[in-house]
Amino acid sequence: MQIALITGSGRKGGLGYETARQLGEAGYHVILAARRPETAQLAQELVDAGITADHVVMDTTDEASVAAAAAEIDRRFGRLDVLVNNAASMRAGASVEEQDLTEMRAVLDTNVIGTWNVTQKFIPLLRKSKHGRIVNVSSGAGSYGDPQYGFLHGAMGIPASGYGISKLALNGLTIKTAKELAKDHILVNAVCPDITDTFGSGMFGRPVEVSAKSVTWAAMLPDDGPTGGFFRDGQPLPW
Repeated sequence: MQIALITGSGRKGGLGYETARQLGEAGYHVILAARRPETAQLAQELVDAGITADHVVMDTTDEASVAAAAAEIDRRFGRLDVLVNNAASMRAGASVEEQDLTEMRAVLDTNVIGTWNVTQKFIPLLRKSKHGRIVNVSSGAGSYGDPQYGFLHGAMGIPASGYGISKLALNGLTIKTAKELAKDHILVNAVCPDITDTFGSGMFGRPVEVSAKSVTWAAMLPDDGPTGGFFRDGQPLPW
C-alpha cells in the first residue's frame, strides 16, 4: 500500500481533505497533515468510511514541527510515496502599490518557504519509495501564459496580486526540485485545480470533487509520467 501525506487537509470540504479522500478510495494509506485539532476526527471519519487513514500535527511554516512529523512518519512507515503540498494562504490580493507587505511576507512564508520546508524534510523518505511523487498545488495566477489567470493576460481582472507572485515562485521551485530529484526517479509537478467552491461556501467555481481530480492525477502518475510540468485536469498549462 502506498503512503500519501497531504498538507493543509484539516478542513472537511477543502481541497486537501478531498484529495486525501480520493487517494484513500484509490487504495492509498493517507495521512492528513494540518495544525487544526479537528484533523484527528477527520482521519477517523475516513477510517469509518473504509479508508486507511492517519493524521499528523504539522505547521508547514515551523521547521521543528515539520521535522518532528517527518521523524514520526519515518518511525511508523519507513518511507513516503506521495507528498501533496496543498497548504496555502490566499490573503495577498492587492495591487503592487497597495499590498500590505506584512501580509505578503506571511503568504510567502506559507506558499513558498513552507512548501520548501516540507519538501526538504520529506525528500529522504521519498527516496525510500519506489514510486516517489511530489505534487505542488499551484495556480494559473502564478503563470505568465495561462489565458484565464496568467500575468500576461489578466482575463479575470485579477490585480498584480502577491498570491499570484507566490505561486509564480512555487512553480519555479517545482522545476528546480524536479531537476534535482530526477536521478532519484521522483516525479515532481505543479497542478492548478482551478477556482474551487471549497467548504460549501457557495462561491463560484468548480465543485471540490472535480478540482481534486487534478491533484490525484498527478499523485498517481505512472513511473514514465511527466516531471517538472504544470497541469490542470491532466493537461499541460503554459508557465
